[in-house]
Amino acid sequence: MKRIHLIILSAAVLLTAGSCKKWLDINTDPSNPQIAKAEMLLSPIQWQISATTANDYRFLFKTIQNWSSANADNNWEAHGYEPTLDNGGAIWRMLYITSGPNLELLIKEARENGKWTFAGIGYALKAYGFQLTTDLHGPIILDQAFDTTRLFFNYQDQPDVYARVREWTDSSLACFSRTDWMDYSNALSTADIIYKGDRDKWKKFVYAILAQQYSHLVKKANFASQYADSVIKYVDLSFIGAQEDATILAGNTNSNDANVFSPSAATNLVNITSTATQTYTGRISQPILSMLTGGVRGTPTPNPTGSTDPRLRRMIAADPLDGIYKAIVPTMGDVTANKRVPLVWGYIPSGQSTYTGKYLYYAASRYPILSYSQLQFAKAEALFIKNEPGLAHDAYKNGINGHMQFVNLYGSPVDPKISQTEIDAYMNSTEVAQNGGELKLSDIMTQKYISQWGWAGMETFNDLRKYDYDTAVFKNLYFYQPEDLYASNLGKLCYRYRPRYNSEYVWNKTELAKWKGTDPNYNTLPTWAMTPDQ
Repeated sequence: MKRIHLIILSAAVLLTAGSCKKWLDINTDPSNPQIAKAEMLLSPIQWQISATTANDYRFLFKTIQNWSSANADNNWEAHGYEPTLDNGGAIWRMLYITSGPNLELLIKEARENGKWTFAGIGYALKAYGFQLTTDLHGPIILDQAFDTTRLFFNYQDQPDVYARVREWTDSSLACFSRTDWMDYSNALSTADIIYKGDRDKWKKFVYAILAQQYSHLVKKANFASQYADSVIKYVDLSFIGAQEDATILAGNTNSNDANVFSPSAATNLVNITSTATQTYTGRISQPILSMLTGGVRGTPTPNPTGSTDPRLRRMIAADPLDGIYKAIVPTMGDVTANKRVPLVWGYIPSGQSTYTGKYLYYAASRYPILSYSQLQFAKAEALFIKNEPGLAHDAYKNGINGHMQFVNLYGSPVDPKISQTEIDAYMNSTEVAQNGGELKLSDIMTQKYISQWGWAGMETFNDLRKYDYDTAVFKNLYFYQPEDLYASNLGKLCYRYRPRYNSEYVWNKTELAKWKGTDPNYNTLPTWAMTPDQ
């Protein structure tokens, strides 16, 4: 009935559009333009990236074992899904509803008025958004994405989307090569909450998108002979240090523009935890604790109170009652006395009634979306596969050092910065491969997991899938035998998230069925990038 009403309404609008035009014209106010300018559109679009990815990452972080729930979880942590809810569909909604149409307006207005810096940023964000969405869901709406004459939409698969992403990166770079018709530096300094209009950094952002795209294709037969070189090329053209990382500024003027994962914003924006039970999600999971306490190349310390890795106390809070760092084994829930495993915010400080935050989760913390460190690990991986261990080792060390910089730049404003003495001690420890001959793929990928923990959910999902969740590659993760846990998935792990329920399973179900999207185990089918298919 709802669909019939929508069709009737659409027909009525079309029939009366001509007769209404003159009447509508009287509502046009020349002093208040009807077309939004790029300067007005940019910062809300950028802010949506943080709010939207955070929304989906509440669930994705559980699938990839970044975070866990206090209660045993046999759904998202067991690679399941919620079949009649929009959970896991926020990025889809961002691309097609909340930001995508406005991004189209931004690009159009910027091109028409010679705002080439704005246009270049627009194309870069468009490429980023489509790549993010296809990596999460596989087939998505591409050619028909913003066709307002349609009620139903066709999907296209990842090869088409990846190719279009490359076209948009070319368009972005072309815009950045052109001179703005006017000086928009003041407008960009406030509208662009990522780089404040710095073209050089935006071009490096574009190269980062390309580097990541090629790094997803490890399973392809020509990765070592072709795609690996593209990874290396674009990483080298991208960020030169953590100071160039792409991060979104939190205004922190109120709970609506505080960091979306912080205690002051979480209730309003992404609900890390239930106020009543504090069991929803967002508790420290065992893999990261094991990796930070000797588990990268050795055996994790049981009941740790410290570590050679200086990132431990900056990323995770120790229990103030006994000084022990605690975590949850995925799917098992908090089995410690009185449920003492901390939230990612740490523990409520003595004498206070609310959390303050930890690591990246303070109200004023910047929200990272691409980093120098993760790119260096992608380069190390590509060089390792090309059998160039010496150069791979150099990039691997850059990745570790880059993440130390990252922690110091974007981590807790309360904890002391990691000193060079601490960094040197860790780099010379047994947890770090000392030369190319010692270097293993697991060294690279486990360190990359650490560097992306708690913020780069999508890229970690890509990494895990392209190696089929191999715990020999990612040390100290817990992907159980299918017969033990994954019966609801027919014994398989998650390789994609289902599209947004309310738009696709309600309105676009016929198209979904063409792609097996109505099958109960659709989420276990590998996406194209995660297969050897060319």
